[in-house]
Amino acid sequence: MARAAKPKASDSAPPATPNRERPPEPQRYKASKDELLELYRQMLLIRRFEEKAGQLYGLGLIGGFCHLYIGQEAVAVGLQSALTGGLDSVITGYRDHGHMLAYGIDPKVIMAELTGREAGISHGKGGSMHMFSVDHRFYGGHGIVGAQVSLGTGLAFKHKYAEDGGLCMAYFGDGAANQGQVYESFNMAELWKLPIIFVIENNQYAMGTSVNRSSAEDQLYRRGESFRIPGIQVDGMDVLACRGAGETAAEWVRSGKGPVILEMKTYRYRGHSMSDPAKYRSRDEVQAVREKSDPIDHAARELEKMGVTEAALKDIDKDIRRIVSEAADFAESSPEPPLDELYTDVLVETY
Repeated sequence: MARAAKPKASDSAPPATPNRERPPEPQRYKASKDELLELYRQMLLIRRFEEKAGQLYGLGLIGGFCHLYIGQEAVAVGLQSALTGGLDSVITGYRDHGHMLAYGIDPKVIMAELTGREAGISHGKGGSMHMFSVDHRFYGGHGIVGAQVSLGTGLAFKHKYAEDGGLCMAYFGDGAANQGQVYESFNMAELWKLPIIFVIENNQYAMGTSVNRSSAEDQLYRRGESFRIPGIQVDGMDVLACRGAGETAAEWVRSGKGPVILEMKTYRYRGHSMSDPAKYRSRDEVQAVREKSDPIDHAARELEKMGVTEAALKDIDKDIRRIVSEAADFAESSPEPPLDELYTDVLVETY
C-alpha cells in the first residue's frame, strides 16, 4: 500500500502570528505638589492604620487571620488614584485593608470590622479577610488564594455587558499567580476583550517561599504571553511609577483592547500574617529594603525637593495618627453584633 505523502513544512506550519499591539511604556506620573501630598497622605494613612491593627491584634482585640500591607502602600494608592471612583471595580485577596483605604472607605468601619463589631463594613462577620462595599465598588477581600481573579473577570464582563465604561482592577500575589483559575480567567478575558487590569503584587514571598523557588517563570509580567495579554513590570515602591502605570493600563483596557497585566515589584515588611515570624528571611534583608526603597520615605524626599518642610510632614503624620486613633476608639466602643445577625446576608431569600 502506498504511503501518504509527507506533508511539506509549509503545509503543517501554523499561520504566522500577527504583530501584537502593546500598550506604550508607562511614564512616571508628573504630580503637582498638592497631588503628591495627597498620595503621601494616603500611603501614610495605610501605614499607620496597619501599625495600629498590629497592636490591636497583639492585645487580642482582633482575632483570626490578619495580613498587613506595610511596605506595599504605593501599589494600591498609586494604581487606584488612576481609577474612577464609583464606577471602576476593585477586588483583591486577603491582604485588603490598604486597598479599601486607598478607595476612600472610612477607616472607622474598616477597624470596626477588624475587631468584629456591628458597625463594621460587613457587620463584624467578615473580619480582616472578607470586607465588601457595593457603594464603593469594592468587592473583597477573599480568603481563597486566587479566587478573586475569576470573580474579577466576572466583574469586568459586567462592565462590558452594561457598556458603562468601567473596568475592574483585580489584585493577586506572586503565590496566587501559579493558580490554575488565574489562567482560565486570562483566557476568557482576552477572548472577550474584557476591561480588566490584572495586578500581580509581587512582594517576593508566597507565604514563606520566595518567588524564585516557587515559580519556573519568575518574571510574572510575562505570564499572559500565551494568551496574547501584554504585561508590564512596574516599580511598586514608587507611588508615581504606580500612578503612571495605572493610567496607561486603564487607557488600554477602556479602549476595548482587552486585559493587561501589571507586575508590581514590591515588598512586605511584616510576615505573611500576624502569626508568621518570617524566619525565612533575614532582618538585614528587610532593613535594607526599608532604608533604600521605602515608598513613604521616597515620597517625603520628593516633597522636600518641592519645598514641603519637615515640620509640615510631621503635621500630616500627627493628623493621620489622630484619625487612626479615633478609628480604634470607635471600634473598641462599638457593640458586637447580636446573635441573630449570624443568619443574615447568608442567602438572598429568607427561609
